[in-house]
Amino acid sequence: MKLLLVPMLALFAFGSALAFADKGTYVDKIQFVQYLDENTALEQVRNGNLDIYYSRIPSDRIEDVKSRQGLEIFQSTGGSYSLLLNPAESEKFNPLSIRDVRFALNYLIDRDLIVDELLGGYGVSMVSAYGPFDPDYILVLDKLESFNFRYNPGLAEEIITNALSKAGAQKIDGKWFYDSKPIEITIFIRTDDNVRKSIGEIISSQLEKIGFTVKKDFGDLNKAFSIVYGSNPADLKWNIYTEGWGGKSGFVKYDSLVFAQMYSPWYSNMPGFNNPTYWNYKNDYMDSLSRAIFVGNFTSVQERTDLLKKAAAEGVKESVRIFLASRIDQYAVNKRIEGVVNDFGAGVPSRFTPINARGGTDSLTIGVKQIYQGAWNPIGGMSDLYSREIWDAVSDPGTFRNPYTGVTIPIRTDWKVETGGPSGKIVVPDDAIKWDTDKQRWVQLGAGNQAKSKVTFHLKFGNWHTRQPMDMNDILYSIYFLYEWGSEPKEGDKTFDSEYSPRANQALQTLVGVRVIDKETIEVYQNFWHFDEGEIADSAAVWTAMPWEIYSAMEKSVIDGSVAFSRSEAVSKNVGWLSLIIPNDANLIKSSLEEFKKSSFVPAPLAQFESDPQYYQSRYDSTISWIEKYNHAIISNGPFYLESYSPESRTITIRSFDDPTYPFEAGHWKKFEDVNLAKIHNVDVPTTITVGKELTIPLSVDAGSTVYYFFTNPDGKVVDDGVIKSTTDKLDITLTKEKSALLGIGANDLKIFAVSDSALRPDIFQTSFLGIAGESQIIPKISGKSANVLPVEPNYLVGIAALVAIGVGVVIVLKRKRK
Repeated sequence: MKLLLVPMLALFAFGSALAFADKGTYVDKIQFVQYLDENTALEQVRNGNLDIYYSRIPSDRIEDVKSRQGLEIFQSTGGSYSLLLNPAESEKFNPLSIRDVRFALNYLIDRDLIVDELLGGYGVSMVSAYGPFDPDYILVLDKLESFNFRYNPGLAEEIITNALSKAGAQKIDGKWFYDSKPIEITIFIRTDDNVRKSIGEIISSQLEKIGFTVKKDFGDLNKAFSIVYGSNPADLKWNIYTEGWGGKSGFVKYDSLVFAQMYSPWYSNMPGFNNPTYWNYKNDYMDSLSRAIFVGNFTSVQERTDLLKKAAAEGVKESVRIFLASRIDQYAVNKRIEGVVNDFGAGVPSRFTPINARGGTDSLTIGVKQIYQGAWNPIGGMSDLYSREIWDAVSDPGTFRNPYTGVTIPIRTDWKVETGGPSGKIVVPDDAIKWDTDKQRWVQLGAGNQAKSKVTFHLKFGNWHTRQPMDMNDILYSIYFLYEWGSEPKEGDKTFDSEYSPRANQALQTLVGVRVIDKETIEVYQNFWHFDEGEIADSAAVWTAMPWEIYSAMEKSVIDGSVAFSRSEAVSKNVGWLSLIIPNDANLIKSSLEEFKKSSFVPAPLAQFESDPQYYQSRYDSTISWIEKYNHAIISNGPFYLESYSPESRTITIRSFDDPTYPFEAGHWKKFEDVNLAKIHNVDVPTTITVGKELTIPLSVDAGSTVYYFFTNPDGKVVDDGVIKSTTDKLDITLTKEKSALLGIGANDLKIFAVSDSALRPDIFQTSFLGIAGESQIIPKISGKSANVLPVEPNYLVGIAALVAIGVGVVIVLKRKRK
């Protein structure tokens, strides 16, 4: 059976309406250079030897240089710190296999200390995978507040004592024992990050104080890949790991993935990592919640919100991953550099910065903390921040996110969405196809199939970096790969990866089929619905990062057992973790391509389509030539191509892909250089209020801002919340008598968030006020004023006013921190 038309090489052409540019970047070359030491990097940026430093600069070092000439400091949110706990049951007693012990650590950790001292005030505490700067945070805030986490080592010790005693442990002379052996906790502490090193030392000290024997293991990300992410949790090589998270590749308005990634076993990012030979953390309830969010299994905004709240609560209760603080990262850029795009998720190292940056010369030099920390392959690699920052400059996605609103935007695809959801269906054409893993061929769906949504994509093809034209074969191969590697594994199945396959399987659950319309247009039918059509398009998006022949050669190398796609699979099988940037692995790909060429091999996913035999030979030849010339197999379609990687000099060089088929001209993303943030200018909050009395709080904000507010009583219950759209720069927040009566005697909290329509990162005001039974004439009002942390950037957080009751008196401690 011959299926729908796929373009042949000789017939490849572009529609007349699609315009192309010769060059999509301002500069011809970017060199990424490793600088481990921030002080050295900062000086290099100041004197112009570096144009940008992609790693955050600690606040104390910024304070020392902020008055010097030659620097521009950008602030961004997105990075965070967490603790990953090992809950494995083992022959050796593991106290963290007990949920109450894990949960108690939330009270043992002084999050304010981390923010105030370790981050120098440039951050905010967080207790869940959602931080205060995430757009969905306000939806789950009441649930998170109900935990009422405060630094309380006494309560933590009480909970731990009860749990361990119940398990049969004994405390002797201040030390915990089980079966007459000291209860030991091994903490893997990252030494390449001073903040995480300090966090590790602090938690070690706290655990020792309550009676645990603590063993400290130190290392960097490479060692963590082996000890933490690459070992069987039941071996107890580690109990606690000081994790750090960079910002997302892009800012996301509706994050459907965060609870899967941070809390759910199915996503292969929890202890065990779905390696079938390891002990694996299980949580079917969490899996069901995060899957429902991921696949759009809801029918309304409220139903999605309910799922988010349940997932947030379950993740916190389980406390396998405990979140500590959200960073306000600071980046140093030389003053002469223009065009930086400070994405709310990725920060200055956004995919748009290298494309849009310029400084009066034809090159840029960018410092990075690490030049190589994990394998480069598009399936189970590029899982570290350092590789992603460079990869995003050499590879174009089909869709991406607006860096300030997080909504889906087209990059190399335009789309039209049709949906019958949430309850209706769309008829799927008989000639739509899917890959049959048993028959190893594409099959037509036939009559009687329906789907919730249909998305028609017009694909903006261009040339690969090899100068070979992209075509529909590349798209179909990527869809085949999802089917083949995302299907349920069978006995002896070699197309299964313990990290990638479970994730692919979830995406596959919603895919009904595809239908190729012409050489640049494809319809995707899926059982996915969202109240935002952009999210439907993003979920259905079909695009590919590399040519089909690279995927085919990678598959052969993995199936043959030479390498593995993912880290955990490589450790399990004792083979290499496939990295296309490494010469040995690139030559492995080249050898497969040479075999393909010699045997005139046509991959099964393409065998049903008519193509000139010369088409395949041309693909093989061009990719073989690329690997021979550049000594790597990183081939993509972005505005830059990867020229070289030098481990000796610790540099990676990328060059502008000057090609007439590239669809965007230099300056295309210039619109993202500027952003208008909402700002809270002033809040007048009484330091004491009478419980049960109406309260009015005057507020000054930028006109047009949307203001969200939350009142929380001493028990952690949100007693009132609301949303106000400001039409002027002044408004009032009113707490009625009925709501005021729900406040408590003692410290109550007020949180205010202000966002603009064009920028969803909030300005945040937090304070506490004392609820009393009678009138107070003594203590004046607190006026909070939002101001810049540094002269170049808007405020992110006006600090917390802490109220501490001592004996029968009241001491008011006011903290106004700019973060």
